[in-house]
Amino acid sequence: MGPVKGYKKRRKVEPNVSASGSSEEGSLDWWDALSKRIGGISSPSKGLEKFESMFKISRKTFNYICSLVKDGMMAKTSNFMFSNGKPMCLNDQVAIALRRLSSGDSLIAVADSFGTNHSTVSQLTWRFVEAMEERGIHHLQWPSTEQEMTKIKSKFEKIRGLPNCCGAIDTTHITMLLSSTEMDSNVWLDREKNHSMILQAIVDPDMRFRDIVTGWPGKMDDFDVLQRSTFFKLCEKGERLNGKKMKLSEGTELREYIVGDSGFPILPWLITPFKGKENSESKVEFNKRHFATRVVAHRALTRLKEMWRIIQGVMWRPDKNRLPRIILVCCILHNIVIDMEDDVYDELVLSHHHDAGYKQEVCKFADKTALVLRDNLSLYVSGRL
Repeated sequence: MGPVKGYKKRRKVEPNVSASGSSEEGSLDWWDALSKRIGGISSPSKGLEKFESMFKISRKTFNYICSLVKDGMMAKTSNFMFSNGKPMCLNDQVAIALRRLSSGDSLIAVADSFGTNHSTVSQLTWRFVEAMEERGIHHLQWPSTEQEMTKIKSKFEKIRGLPNCCGAIDTTHITMLLSSTEMDSNVWLDREKNHSMILQAIVDPDMRFRDIVTGWPGKMDDFDVLQRSTFFKLCEKGERLNGKKMKLSEGTELREYIVGDSGFPILPWLITPFKGKENSESKVEFNKRHFATRVVAHRALTRLKEMWRIIQGVMWRPDKNRLPRIILVCCILHNIVIDMEDDVYDELVLSHHHDAGYKQEVCKFADKTALVLRDNLSLYVSGRL
């Protein structure tokens, strides 16, 4: 499957919808029964702690996710059951799929912990992915109003003073263990000699994904992936990052832009840091502000992999046609947790670099207009313009 992207009209979030249409009391009974099956919990408080530890989300967020996928998951007539013959309700099915995505455990390990078989875990996970990418895609979209974009710019400027910034871009590798007999294995071999798939993401100051591209082989560099994205084409056509310009000084304007590291080209709408060690004081100051601003993308990708560990480690012989859709759904779930203002999300401890083992790329392409723009911006933020 090629690059994954999608923009649909945002639907209203309804945080109080209970899972599977049942009452909250019934939902509590559901978790009490399931928690005993997988951990022998009796205390309600411990049960809640166990739930949040296992799924890394609150019950409120879980209920909302169930409400999103209910029609999609229940449309097909399949009677999923536990090993003891008890049929699975919607909550059970969503719990198993979320556990598979959030833990990164094998199909067999997840099946054993829930008392079912690995083929059921596989089917439920894929059914959940299909339902979520169809019914949850409105949680991943580019800002659609000037008011929304103004809010994003204001938050970015509050980080370290970069004005009119609309996003931060970064990439990460989803590593895979492929069989030596696979005919296309060399296609996926990246510069660090790993088999991997690229995920490119543009995020807002709240670490929400606003645009993603995935599906391309890890051997491609950041500029190659960017050029093949719809986002790049829209920007080059003047159909994206085309909002209000800001006046820096008499005769000097600053258009909307995003920030990225040295692996990306410097373009009129994509500002990268100054290279080299012999930079002026204003350039050094700009680089510090630039890093503090773009690090939000690094943190978003780190948190994505930490929460949805199915894409964190080395995936064992994944279906490369399905993997981009799994990555997309993990990004949607990441955004849903932010949109639901989930406290469990806030308490998550980040423990690793999202692309450990990969050296910084350096792109040499530089647009002359963009170089002048960056110079003016560096002088502006240092008070010299």
